[in-house]
Amino acid sequence: MKARLYNRYVNDVVPALKAKHKYQNAHQIPRMVKIVVNMGISASLEKNALDDAAKDLALITGRKPVISKSRHSIANFKLREGQPIGCRVTLRRDAMYEFFDRLIAAALPRIRDFRGLSPRKFDGRGNYTFGIADQTIFPEIELDKIKRTQGMDITIVTTARNDAEALDLLKLMGFPLAEVKEVSKETVKDAAMEEAKAAARAAARELARQEEAEHAAREAAKEAAKGAAKE
Repeated sequence: MKARLYNRYVNDVVPALKAKHKYQNAHQIPRMVKIVVNMGISASLEKNALDDAAKDLALITGRKPVISKSRHSIANFKLREGQPIGCRVTLRRDAMYEFFDRLIAAALPRIRDFRGLSPRKFDGRGNYTFGIADQTIFPEIELDKIKRTQGMDITIVTTARNDAEALDLLKLMGFPLAEVKEVSKETVKDAAMEEAKAAARAAARELARQEEAEHAAREAAKEAAKGAAKE
């Protein structure tokens, strides 16, 4: 049996995207390719922190994580080449749709004061990445077994040719993206101009104060010189 959201994609999303963007063939219609869930681990944590993160990630995704290792040695971060620095899982096909379904229906709504994710986190190539600060939003995680709070990054990779197409795809799939009010270019330009004017006025006032201080210092020096000459 295919995942529920896959059926939604085929029956509802594909026709909607085709109608809006006038695609000529089915291969042009954007689709999700994979979802990558990554947990990074600080080098300062104890050794079993990575094992705990990997267990949590396995519960959340239903897949065994791959351990990520440092490619270079960085002394400032106390990193050695080949040192484990995190774990990740890549989900495709039905596993991807099932995770996406649980993410939008059960996990994200549990974030306190959640009002949607920013639509400005696309990478310019139709892929979307966002961060989650706490693994406990996933119902699979038992709170009484948590040793530490662990965040993660989630990347949704699509075949969209640009961010606009990817945005339409994710919205139609039910992804909770917040509405962002567009600000006109004129408004941005005017605000920048007013800010520049204010900075110029402040600089002029500061210069005037400096000149007054220098003038007062010169006058004081002249008076001191006159007093010294009389003595």
